[in-house]
Amino acid sequence: MKKFIGTGVALVTPFNKDGSVDTHALTNIVTHVIEGGIEYLVVLGTTAESAVLTSDEKKLVVDTIVKANNNRLPIVLGIGGNNTAAVVAELKTTDLQHIDAVLSVSPFYNKPTQEGIYQHFKAISEASPKPIILYNVPGRTASNMLPETIIRLANDFENIIAVKEAAGDIVQAMRLLKDAPKDFLVISGDDMITMPMVFAGGAGVISVIGQGYPTQFSEMVRLGLAGKIKEANEILYTLMPAIDYIFEEGNPAGIKAIFEKLKLSTATVRLPLVEASDALKQKLNHFTDRLNS
Repeated sequence: MKKFIGTGVALVTPFNKDGSVDTHALTNIVTHVIEGGIEYLVVLGTTAESAVLTSDEKKLVVDTIVKANNNRLPIVLGIGGNNTAAVVAELKTTDLQHIDAVLSVSPFYNKPTQEGIYQHFKAISEASPKPIILYNVPGRTASNMLPETIIRLANDFENIIAVKEAAGDIVQAMRLLKDAPKDFLVISGDDMITMPMVFAGGAGVISVIGQGYPTQFSEMVRLGLAGKIKEANEILYTLMPAIDYIFEEGNPAGIKAIFEKLKLSTATVRLPLVEASDALKQKLNHFTDRLNS
């Protein structure tokens, strides 16, 4: 699955000031990241505030991105949850014609055992007509999908092709990389440790900051994949302050503040999230000005 090597970006859902989905801004953001050199688009993930979108809004977001993309880049669609039967039903009823893979998060809130996680993804694998990228993010799910479980799933189901590993644990990522099947992709889900994971054998990243600064971030990942460690690290160390900033008050408040600065969208988010503070916006504005000067 070479199409998922490099930089994918977890796209935001931009809102108008009245809280409605801003399809014009979303179209411009898709153009911005494609022209910036990223390799694939990730739709309706956590960064998209998918938890607070209606089913009609989700369809509008997908349709807008598919149209704006115009078959230029692969698209990964987030379909996951903690109700296995509901996820299976969604997979069977969603139009996946323009979708290249499904990103499915490990079940949250329920705190299943490793066997429960395995059985959840077994059911999803058997229902999905598209390749599956597992998503491990213990900070949001309250349970860690262990390397042994991921590797077991990778070995047992051909359509489980990758994992977005966002435990923030480089040692756990290395255990995955050591034992995973040859063609299985281990993708960073943490912007800050993208380069250590790539240098250890990872396939790249599904990034938040990468959509704000796609030219710099995607070039960094390409350099890392090419073994150009010094050059890649120079870009990483330049971007590190902004990576800290965008998560300072929660995601996607930070990245939306960058888009406001770039005049691509408003910084509006939906409750229970709140818009980035003026102090954070000021830091991001100054950083963006320096980066682009």
